[in-house]
Amino acid sequence: MKTRVNKSGLQVDALLAQFIDTEAIVGTRVDSNTFWKGFAELVNSLGPKNSELLQTRHDLQKKIDEWHLKTRSQPFSLNAYKEYLSDIGYIVPKEDPFKIDTENVDLEISSISGPQLVVPVTNARYSLNAANARWGSFYDALYGTDALGDLPEEGSFDIKRGERVIKFAKAHLDATVPLENASWTNITSITVLDNNLILMSEERQISLSSKNQFIGFIKDPHKKLSEVIFSKNELHLRLLINPTHSIGEIDVANISDIILESAISTIMDCEDSVATVDAEDKVLAYRNWLGLMKGDLEESFVKSGKTITRKLNPDLEITSPSGSIIKLRARSLMLNRNVGHLMSTPAILDCNGNEIPEGLMDAMCTTLIGMHDLLKTGGIRNSLCKSIYIVKPKLHGPDEVSFTDETFSLVERILGIPKNTVKIGIMDEERRTSVNLMECIRAARSRVAFINTGFLDRTGDEIHTSMEAGPMLKKGDMKNSSWIKSYEDRNVDIGLACGLMGRAQIGKGMWAMPDLMKAMLDQKKSHPEAGANCAWVPSPTAATLHATHYHKTFVRDVQLEFIEKGERASLTDLLTIPTAEGQNWSKEEIQREIENNCQGILGYVVRWIDQGIGCSKVLDINNVGLMEDRATCRISAQALTNWLHHDVINIEQVQLTMQKMAAVVDKQNSLDPLYIDMAPSYKTVAFKAACDLIFLGRVQPSGYTEPVLHAKRINFKSSPKL
Repeated sequence: MKTRVNKSGLQVDALLAQFIDTEAIVGTRVDSNTFWKGFAELVNSLGPKNSELLQTRHDLQKKIDEWHLKTRSQPFSLNAYKEYLSDIGYIVPKEDPFKIDTENVDLEISSISGPQLVVPVTNARYSLNAANARWGSFYDALYGTDALGDLPEEGSFDIKRGERVIKFAKAHLDATVPLENASWTNITSITVLDNNLILMSEERQISLSSKNQFIGFIKDPHKKLSEVIFSKNELHLRLLINPTHSIGEIDVANISDIILESAISTIMDCEDSVATVDAEDKVLAYRNWLGLMKGDLEESFVKSGKTITRKLNPDLEITSPSGSIIKLRARSLMLNRNVGHLMSTPAILDCNGNEIPEGLMDAMCTTLIGMHDLLKTGGIRNSLCKSIYIVKPKLHGPDEVSFTDETFSLVERILGIPKNTVKIGIMDEERRTSVNLMECIRAARSRVAFINTGFLDRTGDEIHTSMEAGPMLKKGDMKNSSWIKSYEDRNVDIGLACGLMGRAQIGKGMWAMPDLMKAMLDQKKSHPEAGANCAWVPSPTAATLHATHYHKTFVRDVQLEFIEKGERASLTDLLTIPTAEGQNWSKEEIQREIENNCQGILGYVVRWIDQGIGCSKVLDINNVGLMEDRATCRISAQALTNWLHHDVINIEQVQLTMQKMAAVVDKQNSLDPLYIDMAPSYKTVAFKAACDLIFLGRVQPSGYTEPVLHAKRINFKSSPKL
């Protein structure tokens, strides 16, 4: 039994209560009694509304199911379907055009386009690495990945590969910071005299094509030039000059590295990439968020026999061409992704002994912790505009966005901070939100700082919402369905129409293959070209490589072009259900699809349940490492649930395949000392959880994985050997 303490009628897990009272609240100027009294008010006033919104989800889903069942024997009419969705309130009326009026937004949100990281805040080392990924070594990113088309051989430094890296990087400099009638490969000397940049090619002085690109320089304590800094599309590039460095000494201009401004912002995640099911887990997440907001988070680890301590990097001071000292930000702007409205938490019980909505707890606690940054006037700061950034996922329609706005308004009043201090990011990843995106933005028009598409969750919701419409396309074929392009285009177009340019981010989703950087360089350029001023990447190294796409495409110009063109996609396309009508799959195709989905589900769930890992690189059926989280698991489970429901496959097929894939996943994890085999007993908590996601998929709210995963993880934590 958990020890609980009474806080204004709330029964709070003692571990959480102690953390709030002795750590989180200290230094915020908020009185403990005021906090807990306000928290109780928040729960008592908004808890019932939270339940009503969840009931609305259920009621709408039931009505949609009934319509499909009633009309199944008739030719499908998209017009009749749209009319019905409007009649039941699934599609809300479109009001007059408007522009958001969000204020006090940091440049990383309003103006600077670039990569965005998402990292589990429960892992302090990962969180620090992500926060410090504002700058990344271009040379290291090219040398250590397959970005050049192959991987480095193990062992000592390969001088030939190093030369290829330098050649590639300087070609990028030629395109990004071009010279007058010269190439960076020909530069033999870089100096700064009287604050002026002097580039030499042998005896000839070379000029930048655009002198304004030279931003400044740094000299070492011995007054020797150590860096020159340039800018392109509001991103910075730092050329490190060091003739004694192993790379600098072989470079004709003594350039030892090129450091790119990389992860402009980072989402510190309390949601899909973590497994936080109780007070112990939540305190870990909140404590790391506290360390990030206070600026004192540290993590030590041993590497190659040496103890290394990670901490947040201080800002970088450079001398500008005018001679003034200016600072360049050294850390990503940090946002916190709270959980959605669905789950409750055993960390706090209300006055009736019921678990409170976890989203309300996240709102109250992460905002309280964010106040530590608000009160700073110097040192390591996150927001220079005194804002707190909260990303809110899995919202279903304008009423739920309005509820989120109401929640943070009350939290701000309780904590005594100005209204609209909290900026929110709307994850456009549920069908009712993408259908009504303009009205969702309107519902928080003074807070919106971010909208973002999430293909995987959106696909999972697409399948679940239309479960009774018929069997769906294979998971891989979904990307070519008509609703996808409409979804991605409308997210950008509606965001621009609502005035997000210059005030808020419009984002794109994750590159899920962290080992395939050459493919990412080839393909992910499409995100800035699509008008998105941020896109997710799976690692700091990927952020550095993805930053090169923003050097080549100035997103603001693309957005202006799209504003002039107007909307490019239709609601009709968005509502086109991706059924498999006309498909004639072979038995072999169907079995491959079952195996692919079963293996992905098992590979993810076994780590979630047994080790509490919410997001990680999981080997797929072809042994390719993919970033998996609850969104990927949701689509795989719902895809199989749908095929079972429509008799494309049968229960015995899935059961046998799950057992077969359990052995595959066990083998893939054979080197993990913490791993618990699922085969041959098939009785572990993890295996049962994975099966439940499929066989009970129709009754899971919106097809979400959280109810099953949370229950089974709590079960495992109490009886880990089962």
